[in-house]
Amino acid sequence: MSRRIDFYDAPAAPKPNSLVPSVNVVVTNEAGEILMIRRSDNGNWAVPGGAIDLGESLPEAAICETLEETGVRCEITGLVGTYTDPRHVILYTSDGEALQEFSTVLASRAVDEKPTLSDESQEVRWVPRDAVCSLSMDRSMRLRIGHFLEGSGKPHIG
Repeated sequence: MSRRIDFYDAPAAPKPNSLVPSVNVVVTNEAGEILMIRRSDNGNWAVPGGAIDLGESLPEAAICETLEETGVRCEITGLVGTYTDPRHVILYTSDGEALQEFSTVLASRAVDEKPTLSDESQEVRWVPRDAVCSLSMDRSMRLRIGHFLEGSGKPHIG
């Protein structure tokens, strides 16, 4: 199985060889809990997300990736922010692809709340807001979720 390795401002990081627009989705349910997955490729916790395919809009990709990874249907409600820090490099070991971070994070609400596993997730569950930050996750994911939890009403542009 391919592994994903995140580097941040690391001298040992590979030089990026790709820039792929992607989307992450912070999905909440009626109780205000956040939908989290434990990724199959690195064991870290994250919100659902993935690459935006040709012919797909940003909201279409967000809804599709969430459904594929978690089995949960969602409705987009807003923008959390953009994340394009060139110091964050993501290496996929299967093919040597080294991506420079390029992600838009959207907020959404669950239309149905029954999570199911996929090939991309070892675990899928609703997590109370006050427990999310205790999960093991990459610094970039922690930053994105932190911006959502701040709830400033202004999207992060970075």
